[in-house]
Amino acid sequence: MEMPAPDPAILARKADIVRRLQEALPAGGVIFEPNEVRAYECDALTAYRCPPLAVVLPGSTEEVAAVMRLCHEMGVPVVPRGAGTSLAGGSLPTADAVLIGVARLTEVLEVDYANRFIRVQAGRTNLSVTGAVEAEDFFYAPDPSSQLACAIAGNVAMNSGGAHCLKYGVTTNNLLGVTMVLMDGTIVEIGGAHLDAPGLDLLGVVCGSEGQLGVVTEATLRILRKPEGARPVLFGFGSNEVAGACVSDIIRAGVLPVAIEFMDRPCIRACEAFAHAGYPDVEALLIVEVEGSEPEIAEQLAKVIVIAERHAPEVIRESRSDEESALIWKGRKSAFGAMGQIADYICLDGTIPVSELPFVLHRITELTEGYGLGVANVFHAGDGNMHPLILYDANKPGDLAKAEALGFDILRLCVEVGGCLTGEHGVGVEKRDLMDVQYAPEDLEAQLRVKDVFDPRWLLNPAKVFPLAHTAGRRAA
Repeated sequence: MEMPAPDPAILARKADIVRRLQEALPAGGVIFEPNEVRAYECDALTAYRCPPLAVVLPGSTEEVAAVMRLCHEMGVPVVPRGAGTSLAGGSLPTADAVLIGVARLTEVLEVDYANRFIRVQAGRTNLSVTGAVEAEDFFYAPDPSSQLACAIAGNVAMNSGGAHCLKYGVTTNNLLGVTMVLMDGTIVEIGGAHLDAPGLDLLGVVCGSEGQLGVVTEATLRILRKPEGARPVLFGFGSNEVAGACVSDIIRAGVLPVAIEFMDRPCIRACEAFAHAGYPDVEALLIVEVEGSEPEIAEQLAKVIVIAERHAPEVIRESRSDEESALIWKGRKSAFGAMGQIADYICLDGTIPVSELPFVLHRITELTEGYGLGVANVFHAGDGNMHPLILYDANKPGDLAKAEALGFDILRLCVEVGGCLTGEHGVGVEKRDLMDVQYAPEDLEAQLRVKDVFDPRWLLNPAKVFPLAHTAGRRAA
C-alpha cells in the first residue's frame, strides 16, 4: 500500500515540535521516544505499520484544540485515533504526523432519560455507554463486534454498525450531536440534544468522515428503552448459497428481526473452539434474533421458522434461556478474535443488496479458489454487510499481495451487483485505491471540495479515503 514520503523538513524539526507540544499539555501528555510511539504504529489492520512523529493524549476538548492550533501553525499533519480497532487502516500514522489519541476522554457528561440522550466524551468505549444507562433499563443500540474496546470517536468517524443495526440502524441513526475541533483549533458544536437541527445537515457530513474534517471530542447519543425480551434462533444449512437465499426471503417477507447474522463452516468451527457456544457443525449458520413481548417473540419466530423451513435447514434451534442467548452472541462477537488464532487475515466489509447474497457468496468461493487462499465468511446478513475474512500467512512472501488482490476483486464484485465498498469499517488506506471503482471523477471531486472547506491545508489524517492521484498538490506547503 503506497504511502506518501514523510516531509523531511518536519522530521528535522521534531525536537521543537515535541517541546511546544509539551508546553501545551500537562506532564505525561506527549509521547515521542521511538520505542514508546511504536505502540501506535498501526491499528487493527496490522499488515501496515509506521511509527508517528509523536503521540499526544489530551484530557479535554480545550487541550485537543491547543494541539490542533500548534500543528496547524507548524504545518504538521494530524492523525486522530480512537481505540485503534480500525480494520481499514483508518488511524495508520505517517512518519511526519502527530497522532492525537482520545483514550483519556472517557467521562459521561450528561444523561437525560426523559429526552432519551446521553452526552459523553468521545474516548468512551461503545459498550460502556450502555453500561452507564442500563440500570435504568436503557441501552445504546449500535453494537460493533469490537464494542468492548472501540471508542465512540472511532464509531462516529467510521459510521460503525453492528449485529443489531438491521432494526436500530448504524451510528448516524443514533447520533444527535458532536463537539468537534477543526484543524486550526476552532471548537464547533454540531447538532445537539434533539432529533433534528436547523440548517444544513453537517452532522451527516461529519459522521463517517473518517477523521478528514476534524477531531470529535464529545458526542450526544440517542438511548433507547430495553425491549421486554429477545430470543435468537439458530438455523444450520448445507451450503452458503442456501443460507443466503433464506436471508433474502426473510427480508422479502417484510419480517424485521433485530439481527440476522451469517457464519460459514470455517468461522463456525473457530468460534465454537473459542467460545463453546454450542454451534452445530454445518456448512452455514444463521443467527436470527427477534425481540418484544413473549407473544410478539413467538409470533415473529413462527414466521421466520416457516420461511427457513422452505430451505430445508439441517438444524433449527431456539434459545431457551438468557444464558444460552448470551453464549450464542458471545460466539458471534468473538469471531474476529477466534479467526485470528488460526491465521492472519484481511477483513472486508463491502455491502450488497440482500437479494444478491446467494450469487455473491458463490462468486467469493470461486474467486478464492482462483487465488489459492482460504476465506471465512461472517457478516451482518440482514443488511447485506459482508465480512469475508481472507486468510493468508504474513510470513510467506507474496501471500499478503495475493490477499489484497483477492480483496480488491471481492470489493469490485460488491460494487458491480449494486453495493458499495464499505458498510461500517470505512475506507481508510485499505480501500482508498478502489474509490475510483465506486465513484465517477465528478463525484470524488465533490467530496474533495468538502474536505477543502474543513481542512484547506489537507493536514488531517493524510493518505486516507481519497486516491493519492486525486489529492496530489492539494496539501499546502
